[in-house]
Amino acid sequence: MRISIIGLEDERFNRPLQLIANLFFEESKIITGNAEEADIRIEFHLQVQENISVSAELKENFDKIFAAEYQREMLPTGSEKERFKQIKNAVAHVYLTVLQDLTGITQKWGILTGVRPTKLLHRKVQEGIPIDAAHQQLKADYLITDEKIELMQQIVNRQLSVIPDLYSLQKEVSIYIGIPFCPTKCAYCTFPAYAINGRQGSVDSFLGGLHYEMKKIGAWLKEKGVRITTVYYGGGTPTSITAEEMDMLYEEMYMSFPDVENIREITVEAGRPDTITPEKLEVLKKWNIDRISINPQSYTQETLKAIGRHHTVTETIEKYHLARASGMNNINMDLIIGLPGEGVPEFTHSLAETEKLMPESLTVHTLSFKRASEMTKNKEKYKVADRDEVEKMMELAEVWTADHGYVPYYLYRQKNILGNLENVGYSLPNQESIYNIMIMEEQQTIIGLGCGAASKFIDPVTGKITHFANPKDPKTYNDSFEAYTEEKMQILNELFSEKNSPA
Repeated sequence: MRISIIGLEDERFNRPLQLIANLFFEESKIITGNAEEADIRIEFHLQVQENISVSAELKENFDKIFAAEYQREMLPTGSEKERFKQIKNAVAHVYLTVLQDLTGITQKWGILTGVRPTKLLHRKVQEGIPIDAAHQQLKADYLITDEKIELMQQIVNRQLSVIPDLYSLQKEVSIYIGIPFCPTKCAYCTFPAYAINGRQGSVDSFLGGLHYEMKKIGAWLKEKGVRITTVYYGGGTPTSITAEEMDMLYEEMYMSFPDVENIREITVEAGRPDTITPEKLEVLKKWNIDRISINPQSYTQETLKAIGRHHTVTETIEKYHLARASGMNNINMDLIIGLPGEGVPEFTHSLAETEKLMPESLTVHTLSFKRASEMTKNKEKYKVADRDEVEKMMELAEVWTADHGYVPYYLYRQKNILGNLENVGYSLPNQESIYNIMIMEEQQTIIGLGCGAASKFIDPVTGKITHFANPKDPKTYNDSFEAYTEEKMQILNELFSEKNSPA
Protein backbone atom coordinates (compact mmCIF):
# COMPACT_ATOMS: atom_id res chain seq x y z
CA MET A 1 0.00 0.00 0.00
CA ARG A 2 1.53 3.32 -1.13
CA ILE A 3 0.19 6.21 0.93
CA SER A 4 0.66 9.78 -0.25
CA ILE A 5 0.80 12.27 2.65
CA ILE A 6 -0.15 15.84 1.80
CA GLY A 7 0.00 18.86 4.12
CA LEU A 8 2.65 17.65 6.57
CA GLU A 9 6.07 19.00 5.61
CA ASP A 10 7.94 18.17 8.84
CA GLU A 11 9.96 14.99 8.25
CA ARG A 12 9.51 14.01 11.90
CA PHE A 13 5.99 12.85 11.01
CA ASN A 14 7.26 10.23 8.55
CA ARG A 15 8.30 7.51 11.00
CA PRO A 16 5.18 7.59 13.24
CA LEU A 17 2.95 7.59 10.15
CA GLN A 18 4.87 4.63 8.74
CA LEU A 19 4.57 2.68 12.01
CA ILE A 20 0.80 3.18 12.09
CA ALA A 21 0.50 2.21 8.40
CA ASN A 22 2.36 -1.02 9.22
CA LEU A 23 -0.42 -1.93 11.66
CA PHE A 24 -2.89 -2.13 8.77
CA PHE A 25 -0.87 -3.24 5.73
CA GLU A 26 1.78 -5.95 5.42
CA GLU A 27 3.69 -3.88 2.87
CA SER A 28 3.30 -0.11 3.08
CA LYS A 29 5.22 2.93 1.96
CA ILE A 30 4.76 6.55 2.97
CA ILE A 31 5.28 9.06 0.15
CA THR A 32 5.47 12.74 1.02
CA GLY A 33 3.58 14.90 -1.46
CA ASN A 34 0.94 14.31 -4.12
CA ALA A 35 2.50 11.26 -5.79
CA GLU A 36 0.86 9.83 -8.91
CA GLU A 37 1.82 6.26 -8.04
CA ALA A 38 0.09 6.34 -4.63
CA ASP A 39 -2.80 3.93 -3.91
CA ILE A 40 -4.43 6.37 -1.50
CA ARG A 41 -3.90 10.04 -0.61
CA ILE A 42 -4.39 11.48 2.84
CA GLU A 43 -4.58 15.25 3.00
CA PHE A 44 -3.99 16.89 6.38
CA HIS A 45 -4.91 20.36 7.61
CA LEU A 46 -3.03 21.27 10.77
CA GLN A 47 -3.27 24.40 12.91
CA VAL A 48 -1.30 24.89 16.12
CA GLN A 49 -2.02 27.82 18.41
CA GLU A 50 -3.48 27.54 21.90
CA ASN A 51 -5.20 24.44 20.59
CA ILE A 52 -4.05 21.76 18.17
CA SER A 53 -6.61 21.37 15.42
CA VAL A 54 -6.10 18.71 12.76
CA SER A 55 -8.27 17.13 10.08
CA ALA A 56 -7.60 14.44 7.49
CA GLU A 57 -9.29 13.43 4.27
CA LEU A 58 -8.51 10.05 2.74
CA LYS A 59 -8.91 9.99 -1.03
CA GLU A 60 -8.78 7.20 -3.56
CA ASN A 61 -8.72 8.15 -7.26
CA PHE A 62 -9.04 11.76 -6.08
CA ASP A 63 -12.46 11.06 -4.53
CA LYS A 64 -12.94 11.76 -0.84
CA ILE A 65 -13.89 8.56 0.95
CA PHE A 66 -13.26 9.09 4.65
CA ALA A 67 -12.59 12.11 6.84
CA ALA A 68 -11.77 12.77 10.49
CA GLU A 69 -11.00 15.76 12.66
CA TYR A 70 -9.60 16.18 16.16
CA GLN A 71 -8.91 19.09 18.45
CA ARG A 72 -7.09 19.26 21.78
CA GLU A 73 -5.57 21.83 24.05
CA MET A 74 -1.84 22.47 23.63
CA LEU A 75 -0.46 21.79 27.11
CA PRO A 76 2.42 23.96 28.34
CA THR A 77 5.76 22.19 28.04
CA GLY A 78 9.39 22.99 28.63
CA SER A 79 10.80 21.40 25.50
CA GLU A 80 10.26 21.41 21.74
CA LYS A 81 10.38 17.60 21.81
CA GLU A 82 7.37 17.43 24.16
CA ARG A 83 5.55 20.09 22.14
CA PHE A 84 5.98 18.12 18.92
CA LYS A 85 4.88 14.92 20.67
CA GLN A 86 1.48 16.51 21.39
CA ILE A 87 1.15 17.57 17.74
CA LYS A 88 2.27 14.15 16.49
CA ASN A 89 -0.32 12.39 18.66
CA ALA A 90 -3.08 14.64 17.35
CA VAL A 91 -2.07 13.90 13.75
CA ALA A 92 -1.89 10.17 14.54
CA HIS A 93 -5.41 10.38 15.98
CA VAL A 94 -7.08 11.41 12.68
CA TYR A 95 -4.69 9.28 10.60
CA LEU A 96 -5.59 6.13 12.54
CA THR A 97 -9.29 6.99 12.35
CA VAL A 98 -9.40 7.23 8.54
CA LEU A 99 -7.30 4.05 8.13
CA GLN A 100 -9.64 2.18 10.49
CA ASP A 101 -12.60 3.41 8.44
CA LEU A 102 -10.89 2.35 5.20
CA THR A 103 -9.90 -1.14 6.34
CA GLY A 104 -12.59 -1.99 8.88
CA ILE A 105 -9.81 -2.98 11.31
CA THR A 106 -9.98 -1.58 14.86
CA GLN A 107 -6.56 -1.14 16.44
CA LYS A 108 -7.18 -2.04 20.06
CA TRP A 109 -4.09 -0.16 21.22
CA GLY A 110 -5.14 2.91 19.25
CA ILE A 111 -2.29 5.14 18.13
CA LEU A 112 0.20 3.54 20.52
CA THR A 113 3.17 1.88 18.85
CA GLY A 114 5.47 2.08 21.88
CA VAL A 115 6.67 -0.72 24.10
CA ARG A 116 5.27 0.25 27.52
CA PRO A 117 1.61 1.34 27.49
CA THR A 118 1.12 0.77 31.24
CA LYS A 119 3.54 3.62 31.94
CA LEU A 120 0.81 6.00 30.76
CA LEU A 121 -1.59 4.76 33.40
CA HIS A 122 1.08 4.73 36.13
CA ARG A 123 1.79 8.37 35.33
CA LYS A 124 -1.87 9.28 35.80
CA VAL A 125 -1.98 7.38 39.11
CA GLN A 126 1.08 9.30 40.31
CA GLU A 127 -0.58 12.57 39.30
CA GLY A 128 -3.59 11.68 41.44
CA ILE A 129 -6.08 11.50 38.55
CA PRO A 130 -9.18 9.44 39.49
CA ILE A 131 -9.39 6.06 37.73
CA ASP A 132 -12.50 6.82 35.68
CA ALA A 133 -11.03 10.11 34.46
CA ALA A 134 -7.71 8.43 33.66
CA HIS A 135 -9.49 5.80 31.58
CA GLN A 136 -11.45 8.44 29.69
CA GLN A 137 -8.26 10.37 28.94
CA LEU A 138 -6.52 7.25 27.61
CA LYS A 139 -9.49 6.49 25.40
CA ALA A 140 -9.87 10.06 24.11
CA ASP A 141 -6.17 10.88 23.63
CA TYR A 142 -4.87 7.56 22.30
CA LEU A 143 -8.01 5.72 21.02
CA ILE A 144 -7.24 2.70 23.21
CA THR A 145 -10.21 0.33 23.53
CA ASP A 146 -11.97 -0.40 26.83
CA GLU A 147 -10.65 -3.98 26.69
CA LYS A 148 -7.01 -2.90 26.67
CA ILE A 149 -7.57 -0.14 29.25
CA GLU A 150 -9.04 -2.75 31.58
CA LEU A 151 -5.98 -4.97 31.02
CA MET A 152 -3.71 -2.01 31.82
CA GLN A 153 -5.65 -1.32 35.02
CA GLN A 154 -5.44 -4.96 36.13
CA ILE A 155 -1.70 -4.90 35.64
CA VAL A 156 -1.14 -1.57 37.40
CA ASN A 157 -3.22 -2.77 40.37
CA ARG A 158 -1.22 -5.99 40.57
CA GLN A 159 2.13 -4.22 40.34
CA LEU A 160 1.27 -1.81 43.14
CA SER A 161 0.10 -4.75 45.25
CA VAL A 162 3.37 -6.64 44.66
CA ILE A 163 5.61 -3.56 45.05
CA PRO A 164 3.76 -1.02 47.24
CA ASP A 165 6.84 1.24 47.17
CA LEU A 166 7.14 1.11 43.37
CA TYR A 167 7.08 4.91 43.04
CA SER A 168 9.80 5.47 45.65
CA LEU A 169 12.60 3.14 44.56
CA GLN A 170 14.68 5.77 42.71
CA LYS A 171 17.44 5.56 45.35
CA GLU A 172 17.91 1.85 44.65
CA VAL A 173 19.01 0.11 41.44
CA SER A 174 18.45 -3.23 39.79
CA ILE A 175 21.16 -5.17 37.96
CA TYR A 176 20.90 -6.96 34.61
CA ILE A 177 23.74 -9.38 33.80
CA GLY A 178 23.98 -10.47 30.16
CA ILE A 179 25.52 -13.84 29.21
CA PRO A 180 25.69 -13.75 25.37
CA PHE A 181 25.83 -17.50 24.64
CA CYS A 182 23.25 -20.12 23.65
CA PRO A 183 23.40 -23.71 22.40
CA THR A 184 22.05 -22.46 19.03
CA LYS A 185 20.45 -19.25 17.73
CA CYS A 186 16.64 -19.26 17.44
CA ALA A 187 15.19 -18.04 14.14
CA TYR A 188 13.17 -15.21 15.75
CA CYS A 189 15.95 -13.98 18.06
CA THR A 190 17.87 -10.68 17.96
CA PHE A 191 19.34 -10.85 21.46
CA PRO A 192 23.13 -11.05 21.78
CA ALA A 193 23.33 -14.83 21.56
CA TYR A 194 26.29 -16.67 20.09
CA ALA A 195 26.40 -20.45 19.66
CA ILE A 196 28.64 -21.51 22.54
CA ASN A 197 30.22 -24.57 20.89
CA GLY A 198 33.88 -23.94 20.02
CA ARG A 199 33.91 -20.53 21.74
CA GLN A 200 35.57 -21.42 25.04
CA GLY A 201 38.27 -18.77 24.51
CA SER A 202 35.60 -16.12 24.00
CA VAL A 203 33.68 -17.37 27.04
CA ASP A 204 36.77 -17.24 29.27
CA SER A 205 37.66 -13.71 28.16
CA PHE A 206 34.08 -12.55 28.48
CA LEU A 207 33.72 -13.92 32.00
CA GLY A 208 36.93 -12.14 33.01
CA GLY A 209 35.43 -8.85 31.85
CA LEU A 210 32.11 -9.57 33.55
CA HIS A 211 33.81 -10.32 36.89
CA TYR A 212 35.69 -7.01 36.54
CA GLU A 213 32.43 -5.10 35.95
CA MET A 214 30.76 -6.77 38.92
CA LYS A 215 33.68 -5.90 41.22
CA LYS A 216 33.83 -2.26 40.14
CA ILE A 217 30.09 -1.57 40.12
CA GLY A 218 29.67 -3.48 43.39
CA ALA A 219 32.40 -1.38 45.03
CA TRP A 220 30.70 1.81 43.80
CA LEU A 221 27.32 0.69 45.20
CA LYS A 222 28.89 -0.13 48.58
CA GLU A 223 30.75 3.18 48.73
CA LYS A 224 27.61 5.20 47.92
CA GLY A 225 25.28 3.12 50.11
CA VAL A 226 23.02 2.25 47.16
CA ARG A 227 20.89 -0.87 47.63
CA ILE A 228 20.02 -3.42 44.94
CA THR A 229 16.32 -4.24 44.43
CA THR A 230 16.67 -7.16 41.98
CA VAL A 231 19.31 -9.02 39.93
CA TYR A 232 18.46 -10.70 36.63
CA TYR A 233 20.81 -13.01 34.70
CA GLY A 234 19.70 -12.95 31.05
CA GLY A 235 21.29 -13.34 27.65
CA GLY A 236 21.59 -15.49 25.60
CA THR A 237 21.11 -18.31 28.02
CA PRO A 238 23.04 -17.84 31.29
CA THR A 239 22.98 -21.58 31.95
CA SER A 240 24.98 -22.18 28.73
CA ILE A 241 28.22 -21.74 30.68
CA THR A 242 29.55 -24.58 32.87
CA ALA A 243 28.45 -25.30 36.44
CA GLU A 244 31.93 -24.25 37.63
CA GLU A 245 31.69 -20.93 35.77
CA MET A 246 28.24 -20.33 37.20
CA ASP A 247 29.51 -21.09 40.70
CA MET A 248 32.33 -18.54 40.39
CA LEU A 249 29.94 -15.95 38.95
CA TYR A 250 27.47 -16.19 41.84
CA GLU A 251 30.34 -16.20 44.33
CA GLU A 252 31.49 -12.93 42.72
CA MET A 253 28.00 -11.54 43.15
CA TYR A 254 28.00 -12.33 46.87
CA MET A 255 31.51 -10.92 47.34
CA SER A 256 31.09 -7.75 45.26
CA PHE A 257 27.46 -6.62 45.59
CA PRO A 258 26.13 -5.00 48.76
CA ASP A 259 23.74 -6.84 51.10
CA VAL A 260 22.98 -9.67 48.67
CA GLU A 261 20.96 -11.56 51.31
CA ASN A 262 18.37 -8.76 51.26
CA ILE A 263 18.03 -8.37 47.48
CA ARG A 264 14.30 -8.88 46.84
CA GLU A 265 14.73 -11.27 43.91
CA ILE A 266 17.48 -12.98 41.90
CA THR A 267 16.45 -14.62 38.63
CA VAL A 268 18.50 -16.80 36.28
CA GLU A 269 17.18 -17.48 32.78
CA ALA A 270 17.55 -21.20 32.12
CA GLY A 271 15.37 -20.79 29.06
CA ARG A 272 16.91 -23.53 26.95
CA PRO A 273 16.11 -26.88 28.62
CA ASP A 274 19.13 -28.44 26.89
CA THR A 275 21.43 -26.34 29.13
CA ILE A 276 19.98 -27.55 32.45
CA THR A 277 21.93 -30.21 34.36
CA PRO A 278 21.76 -31.54 37.93
CA GLU A 279 25.16 -29.91 38.60
CA LYS A 280 23.94 -26.47 37.50
CA LEU A 281 20.77 -26.79 39.58
CA GLU A 282 22.97 -27.65 42.58
CA VAL A 283 24.95 -24.44 42.02
CA LEU A 284 21.77 -22.36 41.88
CA LYS A 285 20.55 -23.96 45.10
CA LYS A 286 23.94 -23.38 46.78
CA TRP A 287 23.60 -19.63 46.19
CA ASN A 288 19.91 -19.42 47.19
CA ILE A 289 18.69 -18.72 43.65
CA ASP A 290 15.28 -20.33 43.20
CA ARG A 291 13.64 -18.25 40.45
CA ILE A 292 14.44 -19.55 36.97
CA SER A 293 12.85 -19.64 33.51
CA ILE A 294 12.50 -22.87 31.54
CA ASN A 295 11.03 -21.90 28.20
CA PRO A 296 9.27 -24.46 26.00
CA GLN A 297 7.98 -21.75 23.55
CA SER A 298 5.91 -24.57 22.02
CA TYR A 299 5.03 -28.18 22.81
CA THR A 300 5.01 -29.17 19.12
CA GLN A 301 8.26 -30.84 18.10
CA GLU A 302 8.07 -29.77 14.43
CA THR A 303 7.83 -26.14 15.54
CA LEU A 304 10.92 -26.39 17.75
CA LYS A 305 12.87 -27.82 14.83
CA ALA A 306 11.63 -25.06 12.48
CA ILE A 307 12.73 -22.24 14.80
CA GLY A 308 16.15 -23.69 15.58
CA ARG A 309 15.64 -24.95 19.14
CA HIS A 310 17.47 -28.25 19.42
CA HIS A 311 15.81 -29.57 22.57
CA THR A 312 12.82 -31.91 22.54
CA VAL A 313 9.39 -31.45 24.10
CA THR A 314 10.14 -34.42 26.35
CA GLU A 315 13.36 -32.75 27.49
CA THR A 316 11.48 -29.60 28.49
CA ILE A 317 9.15 -31.62 30.69
CA GLU A 318 11.95 -33.72 32.17
CA LYS A 319 14.08 -30.67 33.01
CA TYR A 320 11.09 -28.96 34.61
CA HIS A 321 10.58 -31.94 36.93
CA LEU A 322 14.34 -32.09 37.61
CA ALA A 323 14.30 -28.42 38.64
CA ARG A 324 11.29 -29.03 40.88
CA ALA A 325 12.99 -32.01 42.52
CA SER A 326 16.08 -29.89 43.20
CA GLY A 327 14.03 -27.34 45.14
CA MET A 328 13.26 -24.68 42.54
CA ASN A 329 10.01 -23.15 43.81
CA ASN A 330 9.50 -20.23 41.41
CA ILE A 331 9.65 -21.36 37.79
CA ASN A 332 8.58 -19.25 34.82
CA MET A 333 7.76 -20.74 31.43
CA ASP A 334 7.34 -18.90 28.10
CA LEU A 335 4.97 -19.69 25.24
CA ILE A 336 4.95 -17.87 21.89
CA ILE A 337 1.75 -17.25 19.96
CA GLY A 338 2.02 -17.35 16.16
CA LEU A 339 5.15 -19.45 15.67
CA PRO A 340 5.56 -20.78 12.09
CA GLY A 341 3.02 -23.45 11.23
CA GLU A 342 1.09 -23.02 14.47
CA GLY A 343 -2.55 -22.09 14.92
CA VAL A 344 -5.28 -22.57 17.49
CA PRO A 345 -4.91 -26.41 17.71
CA GLU A 346 -1.15 -26.26 18.40
CA PHE A 347 -1.49 -23.46 20.93
CA THR A 348 -4.37 -25.29 22.65
CA HIS A 349 -2.04 -28.30 22.94
CA SER A 350 0.71 -26.12 24.48
CA LEU A 351 -1.73 -24.82 27.10
CA ALA A 352 -2.86 -28.38 27.89
CA GLU A 353 0.76 -29.43 28.43
CA THR A 354 1.35 -26.35 30.61
CA GLU A 355 -1.62 -27.43 32.76
CA LYS A 356 0.24 -30.64 33.65
CA LEU A 357 3.16 -28.60 35.05
CA MET A 358 1.57 -25.43 36.48
CA PRO A 359 4.65 -23.19 36.68
CA GLU A 360 4.43 -20.23 39.06
CA SER A 361 4.38 -17.83 36.12
CA LEU A 362 3.65 -18.04 32.41
CA THR A 363 4.75 -15.39 29.94
CA VAL A 364 2.73 -15.41 26.71
CA HIS A 365 4.61 -13.72 23.89
CA THR A 366 3.19 -12.82 20.50
CA LEU A 367 5.67 -13.45 17.69
CA SER A 368 7.40 -10.31 16.47
CA PHE A 369 9.30 -10.07 13.19
CA LYS A 370 12.41 -8.37 14.53
CA ARG A 371 14.40 -6.64 11.83
CA ALA A 372 17.69 -8.55 12.25
CA SER A 373 16.28 -12.02 12.91
CA GLU A 374 16.70 -15.02 10.62
CA MET A 375 12.90 -15.27 10.42
CA THR A 376 12.49 -11.71 9.14
CA LYS A 377 15.28 -12.08 6.58
CA ASN A 378 13.63 -15.21 5.17
CA LYS A 379 9.91 -14.54 5.70
CA GLU A 380 8.91 -16.73 2.79
CA LYS A 381 10.22 -19.79 4.69
CA TYR A 382 8.11 -19.13 7.77
CA LYS A 383 4.32 -19.25 7.32
CA VAL A 384 2.53 -17.68 10.28
CA ALA A 385 -1.12 -17.37 11.30
CA ASP A 386 -3.28 -14.47 10.16
CA ARG A 387 -4.49 -11.67 12.42
CA ASP A 388 -7.82 -13.32 13.35
CA GLU A 389 -6.21 -16.59 14.38
CA VAL A 390 -3.50 -14.82 16.39
CA GLU A 391 -6.23 -12.93 18.26
CA LYS A 392 -8.06 -16.20 18.96
CA MET A 393 -4.87 -17.66 20.43
CA MET A 394 -4.42 -14.62 22.66
CA GLU A 395 -8.02 -14.99 23.83
CA LEU A 396 -7.34 -18.66 24.62
CA ALA A 397 -4.37 -17.58 26.77
CA GLU A 398 -6.48 -14.99 28.60
CA VAL A 399 -9.23 -17.50 29.39
CA TRP A 400 -6.83 -20.32 30.33
CA THR A 401 -4.78 -18.19 32.71
CA ALA A 402 -7.89 -16.78 34.42
CA ASP A 403 -9.39 -20.27 34.79
CA HIS A 404 -6.17 -21.54 36.41
CA GLY A 405 -5.65 -18.72 38.89
CA TYR A 406 -3.02 -16.69 37.03
CA VAL A 407 -3.23 -12.89 36.93
CA PRO A 408 -1.57 -10.54 34.42
CA TYR A 409 1.19 -8.51 36.08
CA TYR A 410 3.24 -6.95 33.28
CA LEU A 411 3.05 -6.41 29.55
CA TYR A 412 5.11 -4.97 26.77
CA ARG A 413 4.70 -4.54 23.05
CA GLN A 414 7.10 -4.68 20.09
CA LYS A 415 7.30 -3.29 16.60
CA ASN A 416 6.02 -5.70 13.92
CA ILE A 417 4.23 -7.84 16.50
CA LEU A 418 1.61 -10.15 14.99
CA GLY A 419 -1.92 -8.78 15.18
CA ASN A 420 -0.65 -5.58 16.83
CA LEU A 421 -1.10 -7.41 20.14
CA GLU A 422 1.15 -7.64 23.20
CA ASN A 423 3.31 -9.88 25.38
CA VAL A 424 1.79 -10.54 28.81
CA GLY A 425 3.33 -12.00 31.93
CA TYR A 426 0.87 -13.95 34.09
CA SER A 427 1.60 -15.37 37.52
CA LEU A 428 0.02 -17.14 40.42
CA PRO A 429 -0.50 -14.75 43.36
CA ASN A 430 2.74 -13.58 45.03
CA GLN A 431 4.93 -15.23 42.36
CA GLU A 432 5.37 -12.17 40.12
CA SER A 433 8.83 -11.23 38.86
CA ILE A 434 9.80 -7.94 40.50
CA TYR A 435 12.54 -7.39 37.90
CA ASN A 436 10.05 -7.64 35.03
CA ILE A 437 7.94 -4.95 36.64
CA MET A 438 10.97 -2.70 37.25
CA ILE A 439 12.30 -2.99 33.68
CA MET A 440 8.90 -2.33 32.13
CA GLU A 441 7.70 0.55 34.29
CA GLU A 442 11.06 2.40 34.34
CA GLN A 443 10.79 3.60 37.92
CA GLN A 444 14.48 3.11 38.77
CA THR A 445 17.94 2.82 37.23
CA ILE A 446 18.89 -0.60 35.87
CA ILE A 447 22.61 -1.20 35.44
CA GLY A 448 23.53 -3.60 32.64
CA LEU A 449 26.68 -5.68 33.06
CA GLY A 450 28.10 -8.08 30.49
CA CYS A 451 28.06 -8.43 26.73
CA GLY A 452 25.13 -6.70 25.03
CA ALA A 453 23.72 -5.56 28.37
CA ALA A 454 21.81 -2.28 28.19
CA SER A 455 21.82 0.14 31.12
CA LYS A 456 18.93 2.48 31.68
CA PHE A 457 19.86 5.39 33.92
CA ILE A 458 16.82 7.22 35.31
CA ASP A 459 17.23 10.63 36.84
CA PRO A 460 15.69 10.36 40.33
CA VAL A 461 14.32 13.92 40.13
CA THR A 462 13.25 14.54 36.51
CA GLY A 463 12.71 10.93 35.41
CA LYS A 464 14.82 11.57 32.29
CA ILE A 465 16.18 8.30 30.87
CA THR A 466 19.74 7.88 29.60
CA HIS A 467 20.49 4.70 27.65
CA PHE A 468 23.91 3.08 27.61
CA ALA A 469 24.72 -0.24 25.94
CA ASN A 470 27.72 -2.52 26.25
CA PRO A 471 28.92 -3.98 22.92
CA LYS A 472 27.01 -7.02 21.65
CA ASP A 473 30.07 -8.73 20.18
CA PRO A 474 32.19 -10.66 22.74
CA LYS A 475 35.49 -9.59 21.15
CA THR A 476 34.59 -5.89 21.23
CA TYR A 477 33.37 -6.30 24.80
CA ASN A 478 36.57 -8.06 25.82
CA ASP A 479 38.66 -5.26 24.32
CA SER A 480 36.84 -2.43 26.08
CA PHE A 481 35.00 -3.53 29.23
CA GLU A 482 37.20 -1.35 31.48
CA ALA A 483 36.29 1.80 29.53
CA TYR A 484 32.58 0.95 29.49
CA THR A 485 32.60 0.30 33.24
CA GLU A 486 34.24 3.67 33.86
CA GLU A 487 31.67 5.48 31.70
CA LYS A 488 28.81 3.86 33.62
CA MET A 489 30.30 4.90 36.95
CA GLN A 490 30.62 8.49 35.74
CA ILE A 491 26.90 8.53 34.85
CA LEU A 492 26.05 6.98 38.22
CA ASN A 493 28.11 9.60 40.05
CA GLU A 494 26.09 12.33 38.40
CA LEU A 495 22.72 10.66 38.99
CA PHE A 496 23.34 9.86 42.64
CA SER A 497 25.11 13.09 43.56
CA GLU A 498 23.74 14.99 46.56
CA LYS A 499 22.34 17.79 44.40
CA ASN A 500 20.33 15.22 42.43
CA SER A 501 18.97 13.31 45.37
CA PRO A 502 15.15 13.06 45.53
CA ALA A 503 13.56 14.76 48.51
